[in-house]
Amino acid sequence: MFAGAAHGPDFGDEFPLAFVGEATHPPGMNDAKRQDRGAGPIASLGLLALVALLVRAQGFGNPVTGFDEQFYLLVGDRMLQGALPYVDIFDRKPIGLFLLYAGARSLGGDGFLAYKLVATGFVVATAYGIQRIARRFAGPVAALGAAILYILWLNLMEGEGGQSPVFYNALVLVAASLVLCAVERRGGLFACGAGAMAAIGVALQIKYAVLPEGFAFGCILLWLGYRARAPLVRLAGMALVWVALALLPTLVAWGAYAAMGQSEAWIFANFLSLGGQAARPLATELEGLAACIGILAPLGLVIALGRPWRHVAPERRDGFGFLLVWLAVTVVAVLLYGRFGSPHYAMPIVLPATIVAAPALARWRRGWLLALIAVIALAGQVVLALSERAKGGADEARAVARAATPGRGCLYVYDGYPALYMLTHSCLPSKWVFPGHLNTQDEASAAALGTDPVAEIRRILARHPGAIVDDYPRFAFGNPATRAVLREALARDYHLAACVPTGPSRVRLVYRPGPGPVPASCPSASALAAMP
Repeated sequence: MFAGAAHGPDFGDEFPLAFVGEATHPPGMNDAKRQDRGAGPIASLGLLALVALLVRAQGFGNPVTGFDEQFYLLVGDRMLQGALPYVDIFDRKPIGLFLLYAGARSLGGDGFLAYKLVATGFVVATAYGIQRIARRFAGPVAALGAAILYILWLNLMEGEGGQSPVFYNALVLVAASLVLCAVERRGGLFACGAGAMAAIGVALQIKYAVLPEGFAFGCILLWLGYRARAPLVRLAGMALVWVALALLPTLVAWGAYAAMGQSEAWIFANFLSLGGQAARPLATELEGLAACIGILAPLGLVIALGRPWRHVAPERRDGFGFLLVWLAVTVVAVLLYGRFGSPHYAMPIVLPATIVAAPALARWRRGWLLALIAVIALAGQVVLALSERAKGGADEARAVARAATPGRGCLYVYDGYPALYMLTHSCLPSKWVFPGHLNTQDEASAAALGTDPVAEIRRILARHPGAIVDDYPRFAFGNPATRAVLREALARDYHLAACVPTGPSRVRLVYRPGPGPVPASCPSASALAAMP
């Protein structure tokens, strides 16, 4: 594997002239072919954009697509108002993700559509890169099909909005395409490595989960240099530059916080707090893993049964070997991360898997490929509809917001949509406003949050929020200690003012200060008391 690297040293700084990963054409092609080459990418990009807009449009009007991205947008919104992540609002995601959301929020409107359009742009760019790389190993129809399948598969994995892999997959693809250039000797080793590690560095500031891929890419680059008989001193120098480029964005972020006197807050949120999280029950994680495997199974079968490596031209086998290694690394990284509460954790696998599948898809009749695309597209729309039915959509979210808009003080969402803070234009009652930080078992310690969750919820309730939102039935892995404090305060100082169904078996409870009538549509007092 990667045997071509041993043919002789090539440490020049030149980048390939074509788009990274693009199929090259033999010398002497005529002007007509050059024109086709220019028109092809535009047509492909337009088609991919159209597909992405069509299949993702169902969620464009839904402000409560996913709890995580609701919170990311809230952080971005408050950053534009002067709030500082980790200091004023706690979370563990790197600053780059929040900067993306702040940028989307600055585009205007209510922010919910804007971030989804920005995310769609990243999806289209990633799909286009998939198509250009896959074209090196398969025909144009199969390469385009692989790119479309990437777009479609995201809808099966809670990737229809702005989950972090939607953004960082694009940067990992840039890095992978540059490593592929080095493997196939289409660019200088040092320059390709520098570009790849710079892209990984930026991706790390969207989510640190890309570290295993970045490490693997670095090892492959070093192996290429070793096989090409690079002097060890020069190879060590290149490695130092590559590592520096990969770490630079993270060091810049740390330096910026240190300059503001907030180094400790940045280090705790980004690194130390991870060790304080408790593991969820094994049975729950295994159930989530089974769901991820089921979603990825059709793509895995295309690869396993089609054996695409058998259909790659001999001169392309080194490059395809790299793709196989990349795919294996993503699978191992997802398994080692060990969190499967949402299918989006497995989204990084889809990126190399669709490229690897392209040579197998090239052996299919066009009708079969179109049938696969149609089935996955339809399945994605069904999943989106079922998800909105289960979690609620725009109508339900705005109904809860109308009921929960505080007359005075801040809203407090103990369990419910983080988007309610934006929909109600409420102030924030705490630094820990993501509901799961104070209401779940796996976050129930100061080691995970930097504060005692029971003490923090007592502080929030002591300031008498103007409205409190809770959920029924309650989360199975909730924090019983904070729940007890909330229950006591609700019984003493609040009344149940509204109950808004947000699914066939889900009701959002809105409490307001003082005594008052309980709507007949609400769960009975005995039913609420029976819940843990």
